[in-house]
Amino acid sequence: MRVLHINAVAGRGSTGRLCDEISQRLSELGDEAYVAYSVGGDGAGRIRIGSRLDAKLHALFSRVSGMQGYFSKRATATLLADIRKLRPDVVHLHNLHANYVNLGMLLSYLGQEDIPTVITLHDCWFMTGKCTHYVSVGCQRWEAECGECPLLRADNPSWLFDRTARMKLDKMNWFEAIPRLAVVGVSDWITKEARASHLASAPILTRIYNWVDRAVFFPDAAGVTRERLGIPDGDTMVLGVASGWSEKKGLGEFVELARLNPDFRVTLVGSIADAENLPKNVVSVGPLADPSQLRRLYSAADVFVSLSEAETFGLVTVEALACGTPAVVMNSTASPELVADGCGTVVEPGDIEGLSQAIRAHAATGKSSFLETCVESVERRFDPTVQIDEYVDLYRRLCAMLSLGK
Repeated sequence: MRVLHINAVAGRGSTGRLCDEISQRLSELGDEAYVAYSVGGDGAGRIRIGSRLDAKLHALFSRVSGMQGYFSKRATATLLADIRKLRPDVVHLHNLHANYVNLGMLLSYLGQEDIPTVITLHDCWFMTGKCTHYVSVGCQRWEAECGECPLLRADNPSWLFDRTARMKLDKMNWFEAIPRLAVVGVSDWITKEARASHLASAPILTRIYNWVDRAVFFPDAAGVTRERLGIPDGDTMVLGVASGWSEKKGLGEFVELARLNPDFRVTLVGSIADAENLPKNVVSVGPLADPSQLRRLYSAADVFVSLSEAETFGLVTVEALACGTPAVVMNSTASPELVADGCGTVVEPGDIEGLSQAIRAHAATGKSSFLETCVESVERRFDPTVQIDEYVDLYRRLCAMLSLGK
């Protein structure tokens, strides 16, 4: 079996690592895997799509026209030529909204050639006209036809025109024309949302959780890390992790939490634009590329906190749990389903008092009381081999499925 992944990045980020790990498992099973991508390092089995200039022009045209995913025709034509040459048994689509591929050309080709196709919902973009997340504005227009988009100038911004109704209709028609289509949600929440969208007509719609590499994320020694950060053993270390901090990720609430609880030592991983103006009990360590550094921070923290209200999965929460650290998350989207009994607390969005109380309760109980339960939960629910083999089984099911058009 030959599988081609198409993703915005290769060899980096959560989706890039996911493609690599599925590819590695396929290789172990004697199958072949390739990754077509826009940004990342070249290597064996990798196919670059377009160029940086093409992506920049695509982004510009998208903002001016309001049409996202309708350009990069030459780059996509080259990709289709590569697909014809490669002859994959399955094409697995990941993040396509990084201004590098012509969605209509790609999906139409997959439908016309009856190539078994998997799409993974890493966010909500495949279900909507243009939005990657809509919960922050309470928008449900995507269930019908989009239009009058409240996030027109956010996510993939449009400067002038609202073409979201047209784009959603196009996506619906393109996906419905793929005879052997499987839709995978990475959480129960996003899978349920997909069942209310145009993707509900797919022959297969299922949930496969993302996973955590337990060889990378496990309980580690905490003393040296806390000492380096200047956090005594008796103080409560609260950890937050994001690629970049914004109001959407809860930066303002972390600042308020720190101001209301001066005895908390809040440590934030990820880029912060105005880090020098943070409260004294907030430490910004910046972005971390080395997973072992992140593991040591997870292990050093008394409590991990995720204040994001829009999570399709919530990988950093599961990574923290794998390191034996209890998590406090918002009662929104996928976050609550990640925190099993005995592994943390779910609080209502905006309830800073409830958040503070949950953190204090976990710190008072002691991290050692949670460690075994947290680690066992991750091993049981987010095991790499189990989840990846579900994808492999799904590929084989699609290949064995008779085309509806035959």
